Amino acid sequence: MKNRPSGNPGAAADNCRTRNGVVLLITLVLLVVLSTVGYSLASRVAERRHRDSYLIDYQAARYNCDSAVKYALAVLQEIEPQLIERPNEPDFSDLFSLTETEYEDFIEQWAFEAALDMNQSAALADANGFFSQPNSPNTFDGNTTVLNSPDSYVIRGPYGPLWPFVTKPAEFEIGSGKVTIQIEDENAKYPIAWALLEDEEINTEAEAGLETFCEWMDVSYSQIEALKDQLKQINEIKSFKLNFEPIKVAEKKTTTTEDRRSRRTRRSRRTSQSATTRRTIPTVVHTTDFARLFHSSLIDIEALARPVIEGPDRKESALKYMGMWASTKVNINTAPRHVLEAAFTFGGDADRIAEEIIRRRRIKPFKDIEELKKELFRYLDSIQKCEEYITTASRFFTIKVTATSGKAKVSAVIAMTKDGKKVQKIAVISG
Repeated sequence: MKNRPSGNPGAAADNCRTRNGVVLLITLVLLVVLSTVGYSLASRVAERRHRDSYLIDYQAARYNCDSAVKYALAVLQEIEPQLIERPNEPDFSDLFSLTETEYEDFIEQWAFEAALDMNQSAALADANGFFSQPNSPNTFDGNTTVLNSPDSYVIRGPYGPLWPFVTKPAEFEIGSGKVTIQIEDENAKYPIAWALLEDEEINTEAEAGLETFCEWMDVSYSQIEALKDQLKQINEIKSFKLNFEPIKVAEKKTTTTEDRRSRRTRRSRRTSQSATTRRTIPTVVHTTDFARLFHSSLIDIEALARPVIEGPDRKESALKYMGMWASTKVNINTAPRHVLEAAFTFGGDADRIAEEIIRRRRIKPFKDIEELKKELFRYLDSIQKCEEYITTASRFFTIKVTATSGKAKVSAVIAMTKDGKKVQKIAVISG
């Protein structure tokens, strides 16, 4: 018996191809799923490693920052800020108002003039067998008369380093991390708290001083009005005074005494007595309160920190020149021109007095306010009206610490007052 052909060969081939296609599709889907799972797992592992690595770096940076803060506090006790004389150098006072191009031209011109002076001094010194000013930061090698590049020149501040640094910023390594410590003179800045003074006799002058400062810093009219509104909100919370009184707090304490009537019965009677004691809280508490308010969301810090001039080595903003830690006085030896003018707005002749101070302090810093009165006797009445707003020695300082380790960065700003070797902390901001 003959075999009959089974079915349609074409249909069988189509079925085979369909099965192969389905298998291929399933295989591709599985490969895509496995690849996705593998990628997701690898990403999670990498993310976990990155997070763990960052946590380790952060802990190291935090430790370095805390260690640097303790070190800086100990060092500040021993530091006695010394003002320097700069008779033949430009004053730092007006650099903030120069554009980047004007600033570069100013440095270049000054470097050229300084080169001529130093070359002449070197020639005279060589003739006499010695070399003068070997330790000046803006000098040249004693064995040659070639001047350093203008880029290496700096306009020294009142203490020697750049304004407003009290000492040269310290940079060092702790383990694998790096730490930077900067100490700034807060009395060299415009005290924003002046705008909160509650005294009808000086309200107009205080407002004029704030506007003078802001206009120097190219702060717009709308920003000035917004700042006034923000300060008004703070004033509603707490009023500012130049001289705060210590806070006296009455506290009630209850003491219990035991009176034993008989040793045989072991009976005893307990009596309670209340006593009122008074505790005095120092005035620094007021300063701390305002330091917190000025650094809270009530003040638009970002608007004040917006740069009006920015360059490779410069970043000028209103916030850079603002005292945000409730300082009450401006140091006439360390404040720039616009801060001086704002301070002397309380008495009048602000621009003339500021110009005289800037011209004279380069030759020799003022020893005290009495010397200022004597030197600028023509403006005695104006100076006397401003006497409670100015000083010749700073006592408000901030320590800025930045610590980095790997990709982690930790910073802290500590505000404090310094009277002799007595250092008192006002507030701390960590970031």
